[in-house]
Amino acid sequence: MIRIDKNESPYRALTEDEIAKIAIDTQFNQYAENEYQDLQTSYAAFNQLDPELVSFANGSDEWIQKAVIILGEGPVLTFDPDFVMYDVYAKQFGREIVKLPCNEDLTFDYEAVYEQIKELRPSVFIFSQPNNPFGTLHPLDFIKKAAKLMKEVGGYFILDEAYGEFVDEVIEYPTGDHIIRLRTLSKVYGLAGLRIGVATSTRSTMDLLDSIAHPYPLNTFSLNVAVHLLNQPERLESFIDLNRKLSKQLHSVFEEEVGDIIPMLESHTNFLFTYGDDAMALGDYIVENGFLPRMYPEEDSQALKKAVRYSIAKEDQLEEIRQIIKKWRDEQWPLRKNA
Repeated sequence: MIRIDKNESPYRALTEDEIAKIAIDTQFNQYAENEYQDLQTSYAAFNQLDPELVSFANGSDEWIQKAVIILGEGPVLTFDPDFVMYDVYAKQFGREIVKLPCNEDLTFDYEAVYEQIKELRPSVFIFSQPNNPFGTLHPLDFIKKAAKLMKEVGGYFILDEAYGEFVDEVIEYPTGDHIIRLRTLSKVYGLAGLRIGVATSTRSTMDLLDSIAHPYPLNTFSLNVAVHLLNQPERLESFIDLNRKLSKQLHSVFEEEVGDIIPMLESHTNFLFTYGDDAMALGDYIVENGFLPRMYPEEDSQALKKAVRYSIAKEDQLEEIRQIIKKWRDEQWPLRKNA
């Protein structure tokens, strides 16, 4: 079974020889010394950031958990659906979480968001941008206004940009002590298993988040692999472009083969969200033919009950999926249409 359910890169960014050499050169019998600072320097240089304002943790999940622990005691506000770990970590620490449901057409009522911020006065408003699982972008006007309102109520505004590198346009987000941006090396960098999450904000806010940091937040091997990759910017850009190309190929496969009969959302990520009865039927057929997309039988959200989400795969695998879809359309779709 080929898994296309976790939004990972289907490729490793480094060769086996490179990985072997890094492993041999990593002194994992010793605690890390300057490796963390090396990653700060390399990541900041590649992304044009201030290295003093960049910190790392064990995946974005740990940053989400830290935010829930330390950023006030009021409610946590998010969207529904959105990344499940917001809910998990809020409940772990007994924090009230309020989830703003999407509309029937899978859009969000931003005016209702503004009202909730004013009424609830949440300590944290966190959401994925682009949205996970939809893949859609929240508009910049909304982000600016919501960020301003969160400042007025004394809360923190957290943009979880796990898929930010897949967004074509450069977006100038608002800044300030109350604004935190999260990124990860798990998706477009192809380092999901190494668990490297990134947070950036102002000095005072990073000091607050780092006040509960572990002495050695990342293992030395992960640090060394990431630095090795980031220090080859042209090669890394090519790898990122490959993942973006695969994303476009995934979208093209579905749009060209079933775009007229299966609803799907415009995606700015490395996955595609499809929904409806026919989407479920096609998803089941694809599973029968050796690929495992993401389905949501356990979710309470009505928006996910009849949804199938597909992550990128290798080029030849995506073309194999195309042939499976064609076969389904030729053999199964006429029967469903005439039922």
